[in-house]
Amino acid sequence: MGFFGYEILNDLIKVKIPKQKETNFPKGIFYKPEKIINLNENLHYQPKKINKIDNKFKINIDIKNYTKIFDKFKKKIKKGETYQIKICTKYRNKSKIDPLDYFCRLTKTNLAPEAFFIKDKEYSIISCSPETLIIKKGNSISTKPIAGTLKKNSKLDKNKALNYFRKNIKETKEHNMIVDMERNDLSRICRPGTVKIAKEKIVEEYKDLFHYVSLINGKLNKNIKTVDIIKAMMPGGSVIGCPKISTLNLLNHQEKEERNIYTGSFGYIKFNGDMRFNIIIRSILNYRNISEISVASGVVIDSNPKNEFNENFIKAKALIDLYK
Repeated sequence: MGFFGYEILNDLIKVKIPKQKETNFPKGIFYKPEKIINLNENLHYQPKKINKIDNKFKINIDIKNYTKIFDKFKKKIKKGETYQIKICTKYRNKSKIDPLDYFCRLTKTNLAPEAFFIKDKEYSIISCSPETLIIKKGNSISTKPIAGTLKKNSKLDKNKALNYFRKNIKETKEHNMIVDMERNDLSRICRPGTVKIAKEKIVEEYKDLFHYVSLINGKLNKNIKTVDIIKAMMPGGSVIGCPKISTLNLLNHQEKEERNIYTGSFGYIKFNGDMRFNIIIRSILNYRNISEISVASGVVIDSNPKNEFNENFIKAKALIDLYK
């Protein structure tokens, strides 16, 4: 059980990353669990009084610089070098936190299907990731891409959110592209004709937003190894853009800082080869008393930079609120 960071996943599929600002955070760590404890949704924990937050969150890319990057990538889209690309922004502050306290509070306000928590000597990760990248049982495999975000308000419910997504050309294009890419990724390791969309364009509800989601299933080819599955599916395309490899190259030459855990994957691999992995989004990395929250939104030909910049904050808000 553990995680692959973004950088090691690029190495695995032979996508180069130019020299970036490093934090010396591990590229990936896996653990062998010693105990299994069943938890319910009502986690109670008496926090230690160690939470020290020195200042408010600072963002690494302001709206002015975000717009410059956005315009640059828009030109790449028009040239056909990519069809969709995700601009990553990071929120940081200096903070000494009790990570279990943060995780317990997060499960009460924004419980997510792929939430996880790691506390090690030098770092902690608190995550409310909503996105399942891989579930493998026997020769069956599935993925559940998310593409489409809508901020919640008092007048919206799931049905109205679904109606919004269906009528929104930009959100529909983005979702269709990501679903097609994930089907293609599965088709590389699955038997011909077995990759099917099981649930198409449904809405999931979270604390501050609604997401547009699909579920894709397939049957694996014979003699497919664990590493073959990881190389085909990671990094998850819904948080990168498409086509995957050319878009990764564009991102890696633009971004000046390592992504670390962001858009990597956390999960487990059983001794029988079954596995489950998420995409590491909506997560806090606290390393050397620095908290980092990374988010990204998709740029397609119809996108607006202000809207995408604001969408990033909506995605980070549930985590930022924990520091208040």
